[in-house]
Amino acid sequence: MDAADARVRAKATYVAAARRCARFAGTPAPGRGQRIRHWVHTLPLVYDWRALSELDVPWWTYRASAAVDAWLRARHEPVRAFEYGAGASTFWLARRVAEVHSVEHDRTFAASLAPALTAHVAASLHVVPAVPASHPAVPSAKEGHRGLDFANYVAAIDEVPGDFDLIVIDGRAREACLGAALGRLRDDGLIVFDNSLRSRYRAAIRTAGLRERRYFGLTPTLPYPEQTSLLTRRQGSRS
Repeated sequence: MDAADARVRAKATYVAAARRCARFAGTPAPGRGQRIRHWVHTLPLVYDWRALSELDVPWWTYRASAAVDAWLRARHEPVRAFEYGAGASTFWLARRVAEVHSVEHDRTFAASLAPALTAHVAASLHVVPAVPASHPAVPSAKEGHRGLDFANYVAAIDEVPGDFDLIVIDGRAREACLGAALGRLRDDGLIVFDNSLRSRYRAAIRTAGLRERRYFGLTPTLPYPEQTSLLTRRQGSRS
């Protein structure tokens, strides 16, 4: 078994165990001000977008979501958002912004989200699957995605006219998504880049020429600390 297979099996084991525990997690969630207790409450809810949506938390670190919430509340104009990777964060954003366009590559997952999203007029879900290719123009390094081209997925942002105040990068081919986002972000806009500890993402962020604030710590449902980065333009940096 290679390292990638070991990671996949370890994750699958954790998810299965967490879901078994969820049968016994019927107590009300503590408030988010009680961060440790709230985090413990979420541990059995891994990959449960419905439960996280009801708790009104995105799947970013608690510190990052608090910072984004404060940033949104400080905006004086309606916020337009674009999101790579749909899920609990789509619902969280739909409650806080004027419009959020979320692109998702997984048809089955998107179909599970779509009925619940109809209640949120701010949300638009765009389903753009990867295309099988022997030499993908835009590959994904995630396990199980070899031989898939995410070029159309990355370019989905260009199908929605106008610039965006907020862009979330939390799906596939994130390095390429960051490149596409740069041309569509308002000068005073914000990019949320999740799981930014990973080495391939660190390299992409370094070369993007953006100012980075890192928010390391607890994330709902995850048994280990993670990092979400918030990226903004340096003054006068837009080409």
